[in-house]
Amino acid sequence: MNKEINLQAADNIRALAVAMVEKAKSGHPGGPMGGADFMHILYSEFFNYDPSDMTWPFRDRFFMDAGHLSTLMYAQYYLLGNYEKDDIANFRQWGSITPGHPEVDVKRGIENTSGPLGQGHTMGIGAAVAAKFLQARFGKWMDHKIYGFISDGGIQEEISQGAGRIAGHLGLNNFIMFFDSNDVQLSTMTDEVTTEDTAMKYRSWGWKVITIDGHNHDEIRKALTEANAETEKPTLIIGKTIMGKGCVTADGSMFEGHCELHGQPIGNTGADYEKTLENLGTDPKNPFEVYADVETLYKGILESKKADAAVKKSEINAWRRANEGLAAKLDRFLSGKLPDLNFEAVNHKEGLATRVASSNVLGYLAEHVENMIVSSADLSNSDKTDGFLKKSSSLKKGDFSGGFLQAGVAELTMASMANGIALHGGVIPVVATFFVFSDYMKPAIRLSCIQELPVKFVWTHDAFRVGEDGPTHQPVEQEAQIRLLEKLKNHSGDQSFVALRPADATETSVAWKMAMENSKTPTGLILSRQGVMDVPAQSGTRYAS
Repeated sequence: MNKEINLQAADNIRALAVAMVEKAKSGHPGGPMGGADFMHILYSEFFNYDPSDMTWPFRDRFFMDAGHLSTLMYAQYYLLGNYEKDDIANFRQWGSITPGHPEVDVKRGIENTSGPLGQGHTMGIGAAVAAKFLQARFGKWMDHKIYGFISDGGIQEEISQGAGRIAGHLGLNNFIMFFDSNDVQLSTMTDEVTTEDTAMKYRSWGWKVITIDGHNHDEIRKALTEANAETEKPTLIIGKTIMGKGCVTADGSMFEGHCELHGQPIGNTGADYEKTLENLGTDPKNPFEVYADVETLYKGILESKKADAAVKKSEINAWRRANEGLAAKLDRFLSGKLPDLNFEAVNHKEGLATRVASSNVLGYLAEHVENMIVSSADLSNSDKTDGFLKKSSSLKKGDFSGGFLQAGVAELTMASMANGIALHGGVIPVVATFFVFSDYMKPAIRLSCIQELPVKFVWTHDAFRVGEDGPTHQPVEQEAQIRLLEKLKNHSGDQSFVALRPADATETSVAWKMAMENSKTPTGLILSRQGVMDVPAQSGTRYAS
């Protein structure tokens, strides 16, 4: 094999992706073939991590939006040694650790369960917010990058509007996203559904935008270098790629860029499976082998990454010795442990609406829990998260010293970002809106449950008593939908969601205590707009653990 070694590596990723889908008899081979060049250059030359410690808190993070391109990740991480041959050979099989859409598995490099299109990159933006929040408290030394990977479909999803707006508005220069722009989607070419200027759209939101040939390694390097040097804006790298890069027919003719290569084994298309593998440098009889030169290359890459991480860890240890108090605080943040809290110290007047009681608790938490980010979808003075805001400040471009995220009218974006904040670690996310708008949040709530994330959801105006707003704003069926999640088990066998609807102010304090102590699953607090009568006092305390 005489191909340049980096092209060999990209072709190896392409061949592995093709073989996984072909053996599984289902999947999406064309997109991974197009994204292989970027993936290889990113992980071999730019991505900072410790191969011997994949959960290292100060690593760079990669958030996949286009989960149907899971073979791109599995192939790349196979080269890194995170998967065995049997793992990738059992792609999409019952009980395998390589499902059709990736599920969070940090030890193998999977930072997020991708879920439906649009949520993956939004979680990445949430993680970037968490990183900025922590950096503002502990110093520039902990700076790291969050990378996203998005497809044409993810760009089209409505959630990308809110995510793009917020990332640009906050100036998240630590977020770098590759747009795999191949002009092909599952059932059509993209020009049949959109005529937007994507680059102009993201620039209008305040992003740096770089357009490149997504198969040209020098252009990929240059774009990533520029993105890493950017100090004011998130970066979108639009890589013009080819669906099914490297596919050939039985007679050796190129068969690239076709819609049919998107969502089925290439053997079911006009391309020839064995000829394509041969074109990529793979023996069709042993399609899951790593090329000898590529294996040697990656051994060197892994040693280099370990050495770089060791240097960084040495710098961190020096900081720890010089800042013992801050280091102890950072460790507590990262552990997920709470400080000592006394919810009985929160005073409530009689007959409060439970949303007002919640506001009182949030004011207390703002003063006692330093690693919370509370967010509201333009309703802080109605959902009463302003109790927290009054004792904190809003996150702003260049200033992440506060703890309140003004998300604007973007409930799904806000909830998905909260998932990303939780996935990053070190920060407790709380999101709030009216209960009727939980409908807009449902896809992200579901991913909170699947990923077992301790996000706190605050839903106010919990009944028809919202008054003159009318039936569209009166939640009726919403509680049944949320309660259904309580009946489902997560991967760990636990109740996937905890829904709490306190009867009065004291129960609201207890509900917040339960929510804050729940580190295994998401919690929802369902709160009233109207004042409610206090439950008559009983013997003993209602705050018992």
